[in-house]
Amino acid sequence: MYESLVRLGTWMPFGRAAEMLAAFTGVQVSDDVAQARTETAGAAQVALQTAEVERLEREAPAAPPGPDQQYLSADGAFVPLVGGEWAEVKSVVIGEVGEPVQEKGEWVVHTRHLSYFSRLADAETFDHLALVETHRRGVENAGQVAAVLDGAEWLQGFVDWHRPDAVRILDFPHASGYVSQIGQAQFGADSPDLAAWLQTELHQLKHQGPEGVLAELRDLVAEHPQAEALELPKALAYLEKRQAQMQYPLFQAQGWPLASGATESGNKRVVEARLKGAGMHWARAHVDPMLALRNVACNDRWDEAWPQIAAELRQQARDQRAARRQRRRAAVQTRPAAE
Repeated sequence: MYESLVRLGTWMPFGRAAEMLAAFTGVQVSDDVAQARTETAGAAQVALQTAEVERLEREAPAAPPGPDQQYLSADGAFVPLVGGEWAEVKSVVIGEVGEPVQEKGEWVVHTRHLSYFSRLADAETFDHLALVETHRRGVENAGQVAAVLDGAEWLQGFVDWHRPDAVRILDFPHASGYVSQIGQAQFGADSPDLAAWLQTELHQLKHQGPEGVLAELRDLVAEHPQAEALELPKALAYLEKRQAQMQYPLFQAQGWPLASGATESGNKRVVEARLKGAGMHWARAHVDPMLALRNVACNDRWDEAWPQIAAELRQQARDQRAARRQRRRAAVQTRPAAE
């Protein structure tokens, strides 16, 4: 019964989970009980994974084998906390790279066998904690790894930590947004000229590389009378800094995906679908327990993980009983003797 309640609470709001449990089993529980049981189980999974990271860093065991080509990406998504605050949840997505297929006249590479790891943590802490999933997926032993990312600096540090020799690819739609920003300043956001220009520039970027596009953008920024006010030099500098990550013809020839759509979809599926519902506001301490359960469920590893969670809960209960007995004995020993 406990497992059923937690499993329901992982997928839907706690009140709805309590309703579904009653409908399926006839067992009535309150919304608060559904929340407490689910979050306690999630906290147990967090504890198990944190302990595993500590073991991996201490013992440095060999990782399992990885595929010939592996996809590695990470991103952040904001969730609402109690008190009106928003906090960034970081997630890593790991998958295998499929064969290129033609779609609408373009060669496209899809990813498969995706798995996720998510935490509400600063970048350095997340780098460490994600080891539990990168090790399990054999990232360090994969033949080649492509890290498809947006340009956030913490993402480069993440790749440096887990696979420093990865092929680094700037997400093509992300790069396109910066090209479009400069084009809109020149032609106007709703101009037909913008659409034609942007189509030409993005085709060149994808099939010929960034050099010609950057030259065009430099001219537009230099000639624009309001370039500084519109932050066009900043957009140009962003792309210039990441020129090596925009060698899209080379990446396509090597069979890599150019976009991090799997990562954005993962954020929606793993994080936002459960933690950004209407009216939801999470206590900070409750975010990671839910994320841990969401990872288990969305990675299709429930049958593997639940026995470990249940064992951890039993051990925690034994430890709590032992601690209570110890406190009672200590209280008796320190009680003044009767005169």
